[in-house]
Amino acid sequence: MATQQLLIRLPEELAKRLKRRVPARERSAFVQRLLEQALPASDGEDDPLYRAALEVERDEQLAAEMAEWDAAADDGLEAVKAPRT
Repeated sequence: MATQQLLIRLPEELAKRLKRRVPARERSAFVQRLLEQALPASDGEDDPLYRAALEVERDEQLAAEMAEWDAAADDGLEAVKAPRT
């Protein structure tokens, strides 16, 4: 991944806190993580429904329960078709 160097200005007290709490070699990654969390992605990942769907996919317990329901859906019952009118 290509990177780009940016010059940012921070209030002096905030800059001191950053320097005290985040080691020098870890500051870029720290700021990158914060920006990724704070700024919505441009490819639709900021859509609440998309994020909810991702969370559902990550939920192993829910996935197991849904698999049980899929198995029960084919329980030998025949579908009833409505008569044509």
